[in-house]
Amino acid sequence: MFVIVGLGNPGKKYEKTRHNMGFLAIDKLAEKHDIKVNKLKHKALVGDGFISGRKALLVKPQTYMNLSGESVREIISYYDIDLEDLIVIYDDFDLETGAIRIRKKGSAGSHNGMKSIIGQIQSKDFPRIRIGIGKSGGGAEWKDFVLGKTSKQDEKLIEDAVERTADAVGCILEKGIDKAMNEYNVKPGLSGRE
Repeated sequence: MFVIVGLGNPGKKYEKTRHNMGFLAIDKLAEKHDIKVNKLKHKALVGDGFISGRKALLVKPQTYMNLSGESVREIISYYDIDLEDLIVIYDDFDLETGAIRIRKKGSAGSHNGMKSIIGQIQSKDFPRIRIGIGKSGGGAEWKDFVLGKTSKQDEKLIEDAVERTADAVGCILEKGIDKAMNEYNVKPGLSGRE
């Protein structure tokens, strides 16, 4: 089974904020694959079903971002998941708005949700998909920026990125991460597919 975790903050206040890209991607996956993410287990909203013919558990931790690792650790332990079958989706302000980047492993960078996961599971060797939210432009403090709502001009870029992220997850499950990296690690508005 694959475990696909989208990072975000629970509650209406954070619904359409830049920091909730992971939640948006899980919602898109749930919609595309008819999976209901409505059971509260392991400090998360979860739902299971099939994506690209593979069993998958969709996860939205409800712990708030900085404690996301508690939920992820519980799930990995409970289901005895290999780390290569864990995919974490989250926002990244070092990527331009609308870009997505798939990686097999890596550091947390400045992302507190990823710091929490790596700290809790004691490994950074798991796949992740970062969704670019762009830089704050220096005007807003980074915290205000990531917890702020996406601008009207960025909405379409974000929607497209979330859609591509959902497709990329399907590609990882069906064809493997190398194929997905080749197809989806492209600039927004460009397609690596012929």
